[in-house]
Amino acid sequence: MICLNDIEVRFGDFVALRNINLDIDEGEFFTFLGPSGCGKTTTLRTVTGFVKPFSGTVSVNGKDITDLEIEKRNIGMVFQSYALFPTMTVYENIAFGLRVKKLPREEIHEKVMEMGKKVELDEGQLAKKVSQLSGGQQQRVAIARALVTSPSIICLDEPLSNLDAKLRVQLRNELKDLQRKFGITTIYVTHDQEEALTLSDRIAVFNHGLIEQIGRPDEVYNHSSTEFVCNFIGDINKLSREFLERAGIGQSDGVDINKNCYIRLERLHVNDKGERIFCNAVVQSYEYYGMYIKYTLDAQGECLKVIEKNSGHPLYGNGSTVSVSFDPANIMQY
Repeated sequence: MICLNDIEVRFGDFVALRNINLDIDEGEFFTFLGPSGCGKTTTLRTVTGFVKPFSGTVSVNGKDITDLEIEKRNIGMVFQSYALFPTMTVYENIAFGLRVKKLPREEIHEKVMEMGKKVELDEGQLAKKVSQLSGGQQQRVAIARALVTSPSIICLDEPLSNLDAKLRVQLRNELKDLQRKFGITTIYVTHDQEEALTLSDRIAVFNHGLIEQIGRPDEVYNHSSTEFVCNFIGDINKLSREFLERAGIGQSDGVDINKNCYIRLERLHVNDKGERIFCNAVVQSYEYYGMYIKYTLDAQGECLKVIEKNSGHPLYGNGSTVSVSFDPANIMQY
């Protein structure tokens, strides 16, 4: 549905985006993920028309919209700050885009009331000033305002970043439910890996104006294409050459110890002799999360972090001697 072809964006002499190529399917929840300043928001603004590329094309359903005016692109936008009008009522905020389009009053009322029901804002809330609403309710107003004009695409630029951690988790679940309900093609920008992994159908990982990898959340996490993606997504252990040699790992295991080698925390196991590679280690510390325990181990000079599911067995306290085991097939090499 959306196609970016060889996009390059420059601001003066600074090249913000280089060689951006991606296709987003109709109805897909597609996330741009990366650290601050990596180009993800610039790419979003190129899609919406706020930024004009130096070269390359933006197409929607086969139509080139690179030079099309913002208001003619039929794209809804939810900004990081929501950009709501604080002195207007919720009703007036949602109706704003429809009034700009000069629709009849009766049609505007019908659309606003219908959209209010879909995002679970009742008549009492519609009558309130935006400033009287909670952060979660304001987010729903911003989404309703973006959707009420029936856009073919909705773009969200870090819409949860200003909220506390508990509310973020609650609202990202609501956001995904709304996206499923409307079936609308969604582009979502975030620097939060957990948000990206839980919300997305596919993810594009950005770094210094380039896309490092595009894939499903499980592909990006389990089969990171580059060392940057491997380190940026989730938590990981870097395995030294000396540790790998002591463990007897080599080419016969499909591992090139001359490369940079990594393994995810949950791919290591404490006191589980079911795998071939294991060594002794000492518990340095642990963090108890309820559903799982995160151990920091000293494995003969190698610092390893391990996540274990909470099986109800007693915890291994600081100073305990344990074994740590893993399958060499889970080592990522770069």
